[in-house]
Amino acid sequence: MKSGAAMTRTLERYEQDLADYAERHVSHEGAVRTAFQNLLDDCKPDGWKLIHEERLSNGVEPDGTMHDDYNLRRGYWEAKDTHDDLETEIRKKIAKGYPTSNIIFEDTRRAVLYQNGGRHMEADLREKRQLTDLLKAFFDYQEPHLVSFTQAVAEFGERIPELADGLKRIIVAEHQARNRAFDDAWASFYALCKTTLDPNMRAETVDEMLVQHLLTERLFRSVFDNPHFLDNNVIAREIEKVIAALTSRVFNRSEFLRALDHFYVAIEREARGLSDWSEKQGFMNTVYERFFQNWSKRQADTHGIVYTPQPIVDFMCASVEEVLQRDFGTSLSAPGVSVLDPATGTGSFIVNILRRIGGATLE
Repeated sequence: MKSGAAMTRTLERYEQDLADYAERHVSHEGAVRTAFQNLLDDCKPDGWKLIHEERLSNGVEPDGTMHDDYNLRRGYWEAKDTHDDLETEIRKKIAKGYPTSNIIFEDTRRAVLYQNGGRHMEADLREKRQLTDLLKAFFDYQEPHLVSFTQAVAEFGERIPELADGLKRIIVAEHQARNRAFDDAWASFYALCKTTLDPNMRAETVDEMLVQHLLTERLFRSVFDNPHFLDNNVIAREIEKVIAALTSRVFNRSEFLRALDHFYVAIEREARGLSDWSEKQGFMNTVYERFFQNWSKRQADTHGIVYTPQPIVDFMCASVEEVLQRDFGTSLSAPGVSVLDPATGTGSFIVNILRRIGGATLE
């Protein structure tokens, strides 16, 4: 949240907005809620986004839902008409199923903040100190399970470089040891990549794909709730053959990845709270971005992982669906429909977000 002079200017704009409405004798919710909406937008941390009237899984639609940079819901906001009784309206909304994990109910004059299922504080919105305290409590709050998730993300960033480098050393050692099973599986996969993905693909890129797959495969399989991913994805299936040969002699996959188990469990727990594919795509897009930023910033920049906005991803998926329905009379969810992604070997996130859309397979 902003502080100092920036926060002072933000509060002054909020007060001016309310003064303008009062001068015009405007007091209905549809109009005056804009002032608090703008205030939340101005104060939110970098990377966060305020979604207006987002429908939650139980059907309720708060006036605002605050998403963090992992696309996790971090808080809610509900505005009421100044002529309504705020306490009565709060009881009605809670009875309908509005979340009380971290939500502000306000009527431009008074606000009530609920956190962790209970009433946390009240604020007179005409008092700057109380308003500032309310906003700080709202934006600073982390649900207990999100605290562990945040810690896990930090651990993930710290451990990824050393784990990735360790995997690369093992792979290089197996190349040098002339492990016949590994060499044959690796050569077959390399030929497949050059045939289907890029005829100029470097051998080093294939090794990077093995590292990438080993460290992230569990996350995509579990977050998208797709235990049969390896059966339906020809690239992943062939990578698994190479990894099976790699682990046949000196490498224990489960033991090696146990160092990241805390992170895997935390992210899987958060993913269970995401209700649709678009949310999961955005969530994993950010996680995957963190993976490459911590492992290979050069690769992240080269392949544009960081710079593919989620709306573009949604547009691409919707466009594929439209063409399938219009020209082929089928859809991404139809059995047997597969999507060949030319960027699989590059580490581009598009390989993952198109992997299983409504049941479609990616090859």
